[in-house]
Amino acid sequence: MKLGCPKEIKPQEFRVGMTPAAALEAITNGHSVVIETGAGLGAGFSDEDYTAAGAEILATAADVFAQADMIVKVKEPQAGERKMLREGQLLFTYLHLAPDPEQTHDLIASGATCIAYETVTDDRGGLPLLAPMSEVAGRLAPQVGSWTLQKANGGRGVLMGGVPGVAPAKVVVIGGGVVGTHAAKIAAGMGADVTVLDRSLNRLKYLDDVFGGTFKNQYATAGATIDLVRQADMVIGAVLIPGAAAPKLISRAQLSEMKPGAVIVDVAIDQGGCFETSKATTHQDPIYDVDGIMHYCVANMPGAVARTSTIALGNATMPFMLALANKGWKKACADDKHLLNGLNVHAGKLTYAAVGEALGLDYISGEDALNI
Repeated sequence: MKLGCPKEIKPQEFRVGMTPAAALEAITNGHSVVIETGAGLGAGFSDEDYTAAGAEILATAADVFAQADMIVKVKEPQAGERKMLREGQLLFTYLHLAPDPEQTHDLIASGATCIAYETVTDDRGGLPLLAPMSEVAGRLAPQVGSWTLQKANGGRGVLMGGVPGVAPAKVVVIGGGVVGTHAAKIAAGMGADVTVLDRSLNRLKYLDDVFGGTFKNQYATAGATIDLVRQADMVIGAVLIPGAAAPKLISRAQLSEMKPGAVIVDVAIDQGGCFETSKATTHQDPIYDVDGIMHYCVANMPGAVARTSTIALGNATMPFMLALANKGWKKACADDKHLLNGLNVHAGKLTYAAVGEALGLDYISGEDALNI
């Protein structure tokens, strides 16, 4: 199989879908690899690093799309990239289709087979290809939130850890999964007063057992959530329903109950955001003000630390990429129900229920798609 990796074109996206190490693994397994020139520069990988691994460098993304049987990316294909997909081609990347009807319709129309990193599962009920970027985004959230809290950026002017005689910032993390846990760890490490909200008692018990007094946790009733949000200097949205649109947990009306200059960091923005007032922003223009509350809603947060993120993502995606290349997507998915869960689009059909329900579109099961 010929694997292709184009340069990411989403604004301020510096990651790359395939590391030189992943390219070498594919080539060692008998496949060929084509890379768009400059694709790895944002993550610190030169064209020479790829050619040393045995990959071929091509001049344009169009060349990569035209030659490759499988396209390996990071972010969802942009409009121009979607036009280059063809029937029977395999796309392996993050898609986040539930809040994106335009992309969904384009992928269905392309006839390509599209496997989404974010819906591949594992035996423990986790999302192994989303987890590394969730870890990065969770750890970044308090860092970018503390910057947004600075008065010059519109925030309350509160230092995360306070100083002797001055209380630290109050941080509320909504969601105790991978993002929320890493966000809470970093925020607490910065000296903040942190509370994690979640609706899973088992998860709350786990957080209490593992982290003890490092940060607090509380059951996420609607009343408890708004009470804590009223007191917060920073609220981090870390709620995920795999493949589906994120639930809206704080309404615009409730912003008026927050402290002026408080900060919202919406890590769920890739799935539409978990605050009513959230809208996707970029690293170039990351924050905006709604009713005196500062919103940080960058849709590709891990792109800010592109080298760390690229290597972490490559470590996770490589075994699945090789399975798809070695076996072909149908056998790979038939052999691995967790990889089959990543199938979102095939041969003009939507194949993921949560996306169909979110967008009001017809869909078939992944099992049925194997027979097309």
